[in-house]
Amino acid sequence: MTCNLDTFMILLLFNTFGFSVFGSDVVSCVFMESCILPCSFQSGADPIIHWIQVTAGNLYVHSFYNNQDQLRLQNQHFRNRTSLFKDQISRGNASLQLTGVEVQDQGGYRCYTRTMRGNKDSFINLRFPSFLVGNRIICSSEGIYPEPDLTWSTSPLSNLTLQNQTSIQQTEQQLYNISSSLILSDSETDLIYICTISTRSNSRNTTFFIPSKCFKKGNCKISFHLIIL
Repeated sequence: MTCNLDTFMILLLFNTFGFSVFGSDVVSCVFMESCILPCSFQSGADPIIHWIQVTAGNLYVHSFYNNQDQLRLQNQHFRNRTSLFKDQISRGNASLQLTGVEVQDQGGYRCYTRTMRGNKDSFINLRFPSFLVGNRIICSSEGIYPEPDLTWSTSPLSNLTLQNQTSIQQTEQQLYNISSSLILSDSETDLIYICTISTRSNSRNTTFFIPSKCFKKGNCKISFHLIIL
C-alpha cells in the first residue's frame, strides 16, 4: 500500500480479543469524517428514538420524542455531533448521523425505537478501516478481561522517546476497552514499532514497519503484522 507519511494514520484493531454486540451490523467509518449509523422501524404515531453507546457504559448519544430532539441526557462527548433525518422519521427512518468521528466512537450502539405499534431494538458496531488519515499509529482493542496493559516498543531498541496517549474504559459488562495513539517521529528511521496488549493470561503483538524512504520521499510501502501469543 502506498501512502504519504505526512497524512496517514494506521488503526490496528485486535479483534482476537474483541467483544461485539450479538446480532449487530458493522458500519465502517472514516476518521474525522461524517458517518451514518442505520436504524429503521415500523412507522407509527408518537415515535420515540434513543441512541446509546453500549460498549462505553451506556452513554446517551441522541434522543428524540414529543416530535423533537431531547438532548438533556446526551453525553458531552457527542455534543453538537449528532443528528437524525427528521423528515424521514415518519417513514420509519431512525438513522443517526455522527460527525467528526473519533477513535473513542468505536464500539457497539443500540438504537431503541417505540411507537403505538410496539418497540424495537437494533444494534450497530462502529469500526474503522485499517488505513486512515493522520500522523500517528492507533492501537486498540475492546471487550477485554481482566484489565489490560498496553505498551509500545521498537526493534531494534532505540533511545527514541515514544510519545503516546493511552486510555482505558470499563463497560457495563465489566469488560475493558483500551486505545493508544503513538505519534510518529522522523528522528530515527527503519524502526519496527511494536504494540503489545496484555493481561495476566494472554497477550497480542502488532508490529509496524516504516522504511527510511518514507521520510526522504514522502511515499512508501507500509507493512504491519499481527502476532498472537
